[in-house]
Amino acid sequence: MATAQPQRETLDDLYRFPGKAELIGGRIVPLMATGRRPNRIAFRISRSLDDYAQQRGVGEAYTDNMGFSVTGLPSGRESFSPDASYHSGPFPTDPMRFIEAAPTLAVEVRGEYDYGDSAEGDLAAKRADYFAAGTVVVWDVDTLHELIRVYRATDPDSPTTYGHGQLAEAEPAAPGWRVAVDRIFS
Repeated sequence: MATAQPQRETLDDLYRFPGKAELIGGRIVPLMATGRRPNRIAFRISRSLDDYAQQRGVGEAYTDNMGFSVTGLPSGRESFSPDASYHSGPFPTDPMRFIEAAPTLAVEVRGEYDYGDSAEGDLAAKRADYFAAGTVVVWDVDTLHELIRVYRATDPDSPTTYGHGQLAEAEPAAPGWRVAVDRIFS
């Protein structure tokens, strides 16, 4: 007896999905909403990135739920929706659509269930996908320990870690941008 293969979902299906999700391996994967604190942290980062982009006149910053479409990743991932991001361009001709590239800087803010061995593996796999797609820097924002780990495509296994009393950066994705760790976690 033959079994029916599930129909492969597309980016067009993702556009119509009624919540935050990513497209991985032809399947829409819903993403859990986050709590108050992780969302506030992501917002502060987005706001700082937006100020940076406005001052420089280069690129755009995005809040949670921005869609980036990508192709050709070995994992089958076809989209990203980081918690905060910065993209230096190019931009789609239709501003209602996803950006057809990886973000220049992707920020993943850990929520309540983003800890433990399984979560660490998932986060590492997603970072690898970001870098394979062309992302230059990925921030892993640890809300419990109040640390920011900055991973770079040029050395993805050796993050720089920033804590209280320090200024975090995202070189070379956002040249010259700095933000106080204390402000992010206040």
